[in-house]
Amino acid sequence: MEKPKQDKGASGLPADPQDYHVPVLLSETLEALNIQPGGIYVDCTFGGGGHSKALLSRLGSAGKLVVFDQDADARKNLPDDERLVFVSHNFRHLQRFLRLEQVTAVDGIMADLGVSSHQFDEAERGFSTRFNAALDMRMDQRQALTAYEVVSTYTEQRLHKLFEQYGEVTNAKTLARKIVQVRNTASLKTIDGFKNAVRDIVKGNPNKYFAQVFQALRIEVNDELGALKEMLQQVPNLLKPGGRVAIITFHSLEDRLVKNFFRRGSFDEPEENPFINTPSLSELKLITKKPIGPTAEEMKRNPRSRSAKLRVAEKIGKE
Repeated sequence: MEKPKQDKGASGLPADPQDYHVPVLLSETLEALNIQPGGIYVDCTFGGGGHSKALLSRLGSAGKLVVFDQDADARKNLPDDERLVFVSHNFRHLQRFLRLEQVTAVDGIMADLGVSSHQFDEAERGFSTRFNAALDMRMDQRQALTAYEVVSTYTEQRLHKLFEQYGEVTNAKTLARKIVQVRNTASLKTIDGFKNAVRDIVKGNPNKYFAQVFQALRIEVNDELGALKEMLQQVPNLLKPGGRVAIITFHSLEDRLVKNFFRRGSFDEPEENPFINTPSLSELKLITKKPIGPTAEEMKRNPRSRSAKLRVAEKIGKE
């Protein structure tokens, strides 16, 4: 944890967070959190700082905002504000680092689970199919596992499972077999190398196909679903009664986890049996019966927002 210092860009001017990432569903998220001026809040995904900056504008002098981001590049966007504390770790360690800040209960928690525009647009990070760079995809550059390590060491069965489950790749089994067949003779260290090595088994639109493949690799490299589950499980204990949690997801795997946990306190899908009434174990109550999506205006202004879904829940009980 550390107090923020604002970095300068190449021009010597402060980095512009809008160049890093445009905040999605900004006003909807702030309204959903029902912000109290003297409250304590957490932004689990600081990124470009768009949500945090807007949240800070609604806090008074006694308010506090703790922000998490495992990507070192996010540090460039930190505002000079004594009310903000930056934690350079994955949000799966939420409770641990809040305790180190002597914070045991908060008024609100938010997370924008989308990959930042900066991460997609920085070629060397290896997130985007548009550039040739190392097949990396690590959000936290301190970790060892890269996308190249995944495709060069995982078994065919393990590759098949991750492409099928995390990318919904239509021919996941064929892709896994192809990778195992070619990885001893073709270099998969770069994006172009990987794409060229498997190009003859690509199904449908190549751009869409590789987007699904890269999504699967990114989720695996960063253990995104595991981190999300661990974070969600800590939310009920951290929220004050009446406190709210707002989560923005960008694909069905994330959204399903959030929806099930908010509704039932577990990640399991309910049995479709009208004769079985499974009681909810959730300490949360839904504020949004259906997810909130971006307006037509926002999608036009920011096309990357089109798949965003916001779900909100509140800790049961009163002060």
